[in-house]
Amino acid sequence: MLLSLLSGDFKTAVLSLLISLPVILFALSIHEVAHGFVAYKCGDRTAYNLGRLTLNPIKHLDPMGFLCMLVFGFGWAKPVPVNTRNFKNHKRGMALTAAAGPAANLIMGLLSAVLYGLCWAWYSFAVFTRSSEFLVMLAYWCAQLFSISALLNFIYMTFNLIPVPPFDGSRIALVFLPERAYFGIMKYERQIMLGILIALFLLSRLFHFSPFSFVAEKLTALVASPVCEFFIRIFAKAL
Repeated sequence: MLLSLLSGDFKTAVLSLLISLPVILFALSIHEVAHGFVAYKCGDRTAYNLGRLTLNPIKHLDPMGFLCMLVFGFGWAKPVPVNTRNFKNHKRGMALTAAAGPAANLIMGLLSAVLYGLCWAWYSFAVFTRSSEFLVMLAYWCAQLFSISALLNFIYMTFNLIPVPPFDGSRIALVFLPERAYFGIMKYERQIMLGILIALFLLSRLFHFSPFSFVAEKLTALVASPVCEFFIRIFAKAL
């Protein structure tokens, strides 16, 4: 991500980077809080007792995961500890807890995409009506903020839905797999993680392609475009 930002105009890249920092921290934090909250509702108080049910990013920050998110567009936070023995239904509790993180990012991504569409309509209207430079730039950077928020939340959602350990998708898959097979795969969690990160790095650097960015861009456009068109029609009627 940072590499693509720095390939453009320097001033724009710096401003985009400054916007991206709090967005990344919030996306990572709400993901982990969602895990901990659902685990708490399913009977496990581990995250609650450790003070992890907070949006304070310091509680969830993994320096390497944050750096990867900033530079490459995919990364991770410090996992919320979960004790599955406290769940009344082991498989159901684990699956719900795992799904909560991506679901939180999906909701944030959808909300951000809607606001992006609204702000881009505002920006287009401000340019068309020759509003003050301040209003034009305010509308533009609001649109950029929500665009980046939508993209990052959708990227983080799809990244975590990879159905192999240690990603959330693997915990959801536990519902459909025999426990013996699942825990047999879990033994190779670190090797799988390393292999996937290397593959994603090679894809992004050698082939200039990220499957997560591709999906995120499509989802953002799918939501933002009709919202933008809708509000442009409303603004046009107000003239």
